[in-house]
Amino acid sequence: MRKILTASLMLASVSFSASGSECGKVTIADMNWNSATLIANVDKFILEHGYDCEAELVPGDTMPTGTSMVEKGEPDIAPELWSNSAKKSLDAGVKEGRIRYAGVSLSDGGEEGFWIPEYMVEKDPSLATIAGIKAQAKLFKHPEDPDKSAVMGCPAGWTCQITTGHLFDAMNLEDAGFELIDPGSGAGLAGSIAKAYERKQPWLGYYWAPTGVLGKYKMVKVDFGSGTDEAHYRACITKADCMDPKPTMFPPSKVSTIVTESFAKRAPEALAYITARSYTNVQMNGLLAWMEDNQADGEIAAEEFLLNNEDIWLKWVSPETAEKVKQALSEL
Repeated sequence: MRKILTASLMLASVSFSASGSECGKVTIADMNWNSATLIANVDKFILEHGYDCEAELVPGDTMPTGTSMVEKGEPDIAPELWSNSAKKSLDAGVKEGRIRYAGVSLSDGGEEGFWIPEYMVEKDPSLATIAGIKAQAKLFKHPEDPDKSAVMGCPAGWTCQITTGHLFDAMNLEDAGFELIDPGSGAGLAGSIAKAYERKQPWLGYYWAPTGVLGKYKMVKVDFGSGTDEAHYRACITKADCMDPKPTMFPPSKVSTIVTESFAKRAPEALAYITARSYTNVQMNGLLAWMEDNQADGEIAAEEFLLNNEDIWLKWVSPETAEKVKQALSEL
């Protein structure tokens, strides 16, 4: 009887492992911005239907989620963590064997820059460079002063107000006739792009990706001709008291997926998906634009993505897992 019982338990264990059920209950941080909630919902669907995980979304935000994962071992997954803002504590958690960096959520990283509309560059490719823009400063008419040109900056109080101000000075844009304009708010900044695009007018200013705005309005990031000096950017451009700013492109911000070690060890197949899963900014910009246009939440956007972007997500999973996910999608 004991031998039979032991054999039965071993068989059950093998079946349990083969089915992927060792994944068990998995908690996924659902952050309160669109790209993060989209990724979280895609992960939930694929982990549930492709790996037989009991996946649950829990509210999250950058600092509290990172801290909770290190100190309490929960949630199991933070799909989109802008890790530079919590790098010290996250690195300590990795060193202590509590968490690990499992993948890159956004393969391009968080992207910042000065941008102009694509239709301007198509007409004159030199406008994709800061030298070309300075040579044709008069194109970028100031809304209130006809003798000046305009660069739309970052709203007051935002961190990027400091960086854009220093880069404006570093590139001597005032000497070229430009003035840095405060748009008043994020909505004001986005609205200025929309207004220019709808009228096919010149526009120059700061923005970031991934965003629905850059998904809806095709923009070109201006080349400062400087390359990227990350050390100078961190040491000076980001500091309010920087006295000698030098031109540099904005370095990308690392956007990672963090998982707990307990999840990584008990669900290696699910971990392989998490590690492979990554979005480009162009892909995410388009998805965010769709979310905004359709007022869709993360769950609806995830279904839309999975139903219409097989060419992207099939690369993240095995053929067997893909069939299980496709079957679940066919039943929606």
